[in-house]
Amino acid sequence: MLTLPTLTLPTLDNRLESYQLTGDALTPRAPRTELTRTAFAAAHVVSDPLAERDPWVGSPAVDWDNTLRFRHWLWDQGLGLAEAMDTAQRGMGVDWKTAKELIERTMKDAKAHPLKPRVACGAGTDQIALEDLRDADAIVAAYSEQMAAIEAAGGQVILMASRALPAIGAGPDTYAKVYDTLLSQASAPVILHWLGDMFDPALKGYWGSSNVAEASDAVLSIINDNIDKVDGIKISLLDQAHEEAFRARLPDGVRLYTGDDFNYADLIEGDGNRYSHALLGAFAAIAPAASQALEALAEGDRETYHALFTPTVPLSREIFKAPTQFYKAGIAFLAWLNDAQSHFIMPAGFQSSREITHYAEVFRLADRSRLLTKPDIAVERMQLLLKLHGIG
Repeated sequence: MLTLPTLTLPTLDNRLESYQLTGDALTPRAPRTELTRTAFAAAHVVSDPLAERDPWVGSPAVDWDNTLRFRHWLWDQGLGLAEAMDTAQRGMGVDWKTAKELIERTMKDAKAHPLKPRVACGAGTDQIALEDLRDADAIVAAYSEQMAAIEAAGGQVILMASRALPAIGAGPDTYAKVYDTLLSQASAPVILHWLGDMFDPALKGYWGSSNVAEASDAVLSIINDNIDKVDGIKISLLDQAHEEAFRARLPDGVRLYTGDDFNYADLIEGDGNRYSHALLGAFAAIAPAASQALEALAEGDRETYHALFTPTVPLSREIFKAPTQFYKAGIAFLAWLNDAQSHFIMPAGFQSSREITHYAEVFRLADRSRLLTKPDIAVERMQLLLKLHGIG
């Protein structure tokens, strides 16, 4: 009989305790049937540990082999990719110059991949300093430059929420002017992006109001005025009730892409009449469970759908706990444990944004979610991290 490994792990209440693996991991694989929900996993970036210099200054030295290797790992499981988004540390260690190269390299690999994965890429305004984006015209010009680069590479555009609009105190009319202009010039339908301030405090008051109901009215007006140019909208407010109410108000043909990393299972399943698609950082962390749960949903097997997703919710809540903007570290950590990349050194040393007790808890919850797909490697790497922190 196989003896499962046992580790000594720190706990969130500052103790050490013995933990034995379950030994019941999923095997990553492609879906055996066409999925009924569009599913984008938002992926992270890792830096080259040998080439990185002054990691808090300037552009990162991206480890392209490992960064793209992780994207192939997602694609091989039938998931689409949300590229160069906040999960890739846009504005938190990754600049537009790096993001543009990331998009171009990703699109080249995606076009050659046998499953022909769908890839949508984030367009923002981060190539221009905030203090130089003083009005709507400057913001439109910055967005337009990035949209053109994405379309030239063959990607679908996601109009990322821009810090520049709250920074100038933009009201609903300014948002309408900016987005109407951008949507009119898009060559294909785009995905809008509503990222709450729990993910980025600089986005507080997006769509021209800190009142969520008023903000909802403002963005719905933009969507209704540009239906033919809007594929859908990603909402990341971690509020299931708001998403369900907003979803019911969308015009026919416009999708709601949930960015709710806490309540995705119920939102994607839907209420019998409406459901959400997915554009989630969480899906990069739980890819085998996400792919196989969506497969079960497509096959009408809701029991398996919930059996696969339910254990992942505590894991996602731990990864996305406050301060939520540091969630990228947990995703990179799991990619390393699952040997989808050889390390988890992140731009700007972002792996240090979470503590060892967090990583130990992510390890436990990933095991209970059947997501340590190469347990021997996961144990070895967890032990290395523990020793680095003086836990032998």
